[in-house]
Amino acid sequence: MLKSADALAAAGHDVRVVATRHEPWAVEADVDVRSRRSWPLTVVDYRRGAGATYWRSGIRYRASRLLSAAIGPGRLPLALAARAFGRVHPELVQAASAEGADLIYGGTTGGLAAVAVAARRCGARYALDLEDFHSGESEASDHLLSHGLARRIEDRILGQAAFLTTSSEGIAQAYHESYGVAPNVIHNTFDLPPTAPDFSRARPDVLRLYWFSQTIGRGRGLEDAITAMGVADVPGELTLRGRPVVGYLDGLRQLARARAPRLRVLHEPPAPPDAMVDLARGFDVGLALEQVHVKNHQIAQSNKVFTYLLAGVAIAMTDTPGQHPLGVDVGAAAGLVPPGDVVALASVFSRWAREPGTLDAARRAAWDAARRRWHWQHADERGLLYRLVSEAAR
Repeated sequence: MLKSADALAAAGHDVRVVATRHEPWAVEADVDVRSRRSWPLTVVDYRRGAGATYWRSGIRYRASRLLSAAIGPGRLPLALAARAFGRVHPELVQAASAEGADLIYGGTTGGLAAVAVAARRCGARYALDLEDFHSGESEASDHLLSHGLARRIEDRILGQAAFLTTSSEGIAQAYHESYGVAPNVIHNTFDLPPTAPDFSRARPDVLRLYWFSQTIGRGRGLEDAITAMGVADVPGELTLRGRPVVGYLDGLRQLARARAPRLRVLHEPPAPPDAMVDLARGFDVGLALEQVHVKNHQIAQSNKVFTYLLAGVAIAMTDTPGQHPLGVDVGAAAGLVPPGDVVALASVFSRWAREPGTLDAARRAAWDAARRRWHWQHADERGLLYRLVSEAAR
């Protein structure tokens, strides 16, 4: 959504952004992002201690979910399903419909219904970004309720959208099979940097691995990467950027001491999204080890891959149904391994560590793939968004 807002504003559209704020640690990154944008912004802030919205929305959300579970998601009216699916649904609707608009375009789990309701309230058309397959993405203990709510909402609103976008061919196919709709695929690519990466290695004796996310926790393949480095028996560093779940980093370091004593596990704090490509530069290998324990992970393409390509970093990626076509397309830039196959992953690490020429070729192939196809300015990425918005405005 951030890239879409920037692109549409640059193309001359009058853009207004509505966003949420609920994580205290992300405030600094939000301020950094905002400092380089001029479009107006309305923030729905439901951080604890930031005002009454935290308590009001929390009580309403829990009550709505209890009632939804009792009735059953398939029988719910849209208004109740939306409140049970998105904690600040009413606040988002109010913010988005506060001023007139020709088109309201939005997404994320809690925002889907708000986009449709706000558009109807102010007489506008709406478009939805289905970044994930929402009826198959939750890993929480109450995932059956969340998936049922997603199906109820999507069944009511997808068919009336001016257009739909999603982030991978696999997710688009899943939505087509579930609802008969045809989302347009706009991959989660990023701006092409003005300068090429420096492919020299400051520490050629150490294989430097990199991974980033908002949250550092289980289910991301990090344990496999550590174990694989032990099997490969090569010296290395694993740098993790993000906010760790309490105690998780200690557990990873204990695992490294037991299984990969030649590997150091390092931690870096979260950083603004505009800095992600530059921060990945200089590493040898980026990890995109998507797992397959939930459907969305099976069919998604990690946004990390597109960051690594633009940074000129080789990619160790799991050969999931969603990532396979991309892995084939980027060729030598990626080491494709079956999910959970530590031996195969170790073989990739070992080859790149012991044959520096293959690592250099992989890094250069990553940058070549980024320039050729996998950047935001490409006609099939930002250009497709422009075409969809233009057609919706007719």
